[in-house]
Amino acid sequence: MAKRIVVGMLAHVDAGKTTLSEAMLYQGGKIRRLGRVDHGDAYLDTNDLERQRGITIFSKPARLTYRDVDLTLIDTPGHVDFSAEMERVLSILDYALLVVDATAGLEGYVDTLWRLLTRYKVPTFIFINKLDAPGADAARILESCKQRWSPGCFDLSRGLEHGDMEDVALLNEDVMDEYLKTEGISDESLARLVADRRLFPCFLGSALRLDGIDALLEGFERYTLSPGYGREFGARVFKVSHDDKGARLTWLKVTGGDLPVKSSLTTEFRHGDEPNKASGSVAEAYGTAGDMAQNGHVETKETVDQLRVYSGASYTLTDCAQAGSIVAATGLDLTRPGQGLGCERKDLIPVLEPVLSYAVAAEEVDPHHLLSALHILEDEDPLLHVVWQEQLQEIHLRLMGQVQLEVIQEELERRFGIQVSFSQGGILYRETIATPVEGVGHFEPLRHYAEVHLLLEPTEPGSGLSFASTCSLDRLDGNWQRLIMTHLAEKEHLGVLTGSPITDMRITLLDGRGHIKHTEGGDFRQATYRAVRQGLMKASNILLEPWYHFRLALPQENLGRAMSDIYRMKGSFSEPQADGDTVELEGDAPVSQMRDYVIEVSTYTHGRGHLTCFFNGYRPCQDQDALVDSIGYDPESDLENTPDSVFCAHGAGYPVKWNKVEDFMHLPGGQYI
Repeated sequence: MAKRIVVGMLAHVDAGKTTLSEAMLYQGGKIRRLGRVDHGDAYLDTNDLERQRGITIFSKPARLTYRDVDLTLIDTPGHVDFSAEMERVLSILDYALLVVDATAGLEGYVDTLWRLLTRYKVPTFIFINKLDAPGADAARILESCKQRWSPGCFDLSRGLEHGDMEDVALLNEDVMDEYLKTEGISDESLARLVADRRLFPCFLGSALRLDGIDALLEGFERYTLSPGYGREFGARVFKVSHDDKGARLTWLKVTGGDLPVKSSLTTEFRHGDEPNKASGSVAEAYGTAGDMAQNGHVETKETVDQLRVYSGASYTLTDCAQAGSIVAATGLDLTRPGQGLGCERKDLIPVLEPVLSYAVAAEEVDPHHLLSALHILEDEDPLLHVVWQEQLQEIHLRLMGQVQLEVIQEELERRFGIQVSFSQGGILYRETIATPVEGVGHFEPLRHYAEVHLLLEPTEPGSGLSFASTCSLDRLDGNWQRLIMTHLAEKEHLGVLTGSPITDMRITLLDGRGHIKHTEGGDFRQATYRAVRQGLMKASNILLEPWYHFRLALPQENLGRAMSDIYRMKGSFSEPQADGDTVELEGDAPVSQMRDYVIEVSTYTHGRGHLTCFFNGYRPCQDQDALVDSIGYDPESDLENTPDSVFCAHGAGYPVKWNKVEDFMHLPGGQYI
């Protein structure tokens, strides 16, 4: 039986990744003629925008068989603006092929890719491309891979050569024993080292000239293992798209059991997800909104109508997808990228995220029509986070950068006939707290009742939000507790400094109370939301801003200017590294300071400087008070996120301001009240 593996193609833009996939498909007999990215006829550049721009924007699969290996190659975007699309693919890979440009070296974004592959624990092959280009130095790149990435990076273009055998044996005790006994290392042992991410096979060549392609394909045959899968059905969604006829495609990998056509899959719709924005209202999807108010989320069954096995732009239909298969399913309207189905319970939380927010403007276009189109694009990329800002009467969305902005503009015009413009992007801030605080929310209009006490505690930077409960079942029934936990997780809670999302916090349910006759599910939602906001109003709040990690390569004579600029930006950098007439600076700086710096670099270096930036987490703002004043957010006027509570007396509900809630609350407070 053929070995079936899924391999993701990753690279920095212009490293030759799509050209390499074209060469592999050609050498593997899948295609009869070589296409070219710059000619717009590459097998995997199936989208009009990709052909026009000469870059990969959307991930897509291609299948080929080489000897005893059934390979599914997934080409991913190389431009940093589309890194979220690339990251979603990592969760379903058996192996990765990281393409390095021999003339550019290990550029900053390639380092990011390496760290992501480490985080997702993906066994990785490396192809050092463009060795036919002037200035290419394979030995230098290999040495850099060993120094910066792993001592397990070895050139296996001609198999494991005798001179490297002892060093490879040192990677594992069992392999060392095998080497000492036999004076050799079997392919199976090497494949196990690769699967364990101890050995990273490197191959050298030029994709454009088909050099090194056969050795690479042979490497996938010799140094990979068939993944093991369980019998219970599981699948991971990594992409949502729409075909040219408007059919919604859910791209997934079956990770256990099998998936026959006409299967019923349980998908969960949570309040706040609004997955049906593109195709109708929530009420249309479920009959009534009452179910959602009662439960906080709805589980519904959807039927798989078709299973498509794509290769490039074409597909075949299959009756059943086996474990390890990549398929696009139709008939599923409530799925979302990163979602787990079946035994894959946990959704994936992305590492990379947008740091810029833009307002969308379109003259003589119905805002509802525009919003509907944007929701379809958001269905495909949830990180766009399309929001209607009622106070401003504006549509806002989140983007990675300028190229993604241009692509969104072109997509709206091409697919929906809508011409839009974008305002200057704002920075996406986050908020957290310095010390623990208890928040109380009470919701008691007539014939309703719920009270919730929450502990908000700061956690490690970059940890995001986590939720827990220490509330006894004697105090509050388990069903109500689970509902409160759902309400905590379903919404993007906003901070009180600037109305930015909160992060790096653990929120723990301390206590709660319902009423045997009057409490409904929606009551606990209201009390939970208010408890979060009331706690934040009392807390010592910290405003966080996004930072970039940058690598700046420029001529020696411009080094002083660059260092001065970075100090001015309140950034930092490590010791400059010289390489001939060029010097490289690597460091960190706030996005707010560095976002337009690429234009400055190009100007003062006369086009010879090269700046690479990528998101590197959030840090406390250095000028918090001034920034909060300039944004001018009033948390008490944000009625959708109110910190106030509602109590009842004499048969009527009445509001109580957040700073008076403790005087009226029904449950005793804890040590942080």
